[in-house]
Amino acid sequence: MSRTMKIVTFGALVLFSAIQFVPYGKNHTNPPILNEVQWDVPRTQELFNRACADCHSHQTVYPWYAHVAPFSWLVMHDIEEGREKLNVSMMGVQTKNKVKDAADEVKEREMPILPYLLAHPAARLSDREKTELIHGLEETFGK
Repeated sequence: MSRTMKIVTFGALVLFSAIQFVPYGKNHTNPPILNEVQWDVPRTQELFNRACADCHSHQTVYPWYAHVAPFSWLVMHDIEEGREKLNVSMMGVQTKNKVKDAADEVKEREMPILPYLLAHPAARLSDREKTELIHGLEETFGK
């Protein structure tokens, strides 16, 4: 290996090691659930938990790569953004219009987002399951 390549490799390792000390993305605690959702049927809750809950509730299950920067930064950003847009653990605080928006995004195939689907194959819903989830969200929260 050339001297330049060794220096670049060493520099990359030092940088990778250094970014592990950046605190953002390291807090993997879930806030308390402020409001339990009364799902229309258990199937809706099952589909929601499988495809949506990691980013849209206070029941996030953090994958192993959420402990390694820079992936931890991306995971935390997506969770924060998801909870801001819709958080079923705070439905008393948030408006139910956000759920209608969520159902529309599932209909339009905008949710779940592709990076999440790539990292979480279980979150891939069949067309039938998407239809069930949309119907369940509408029945649970109103149309």
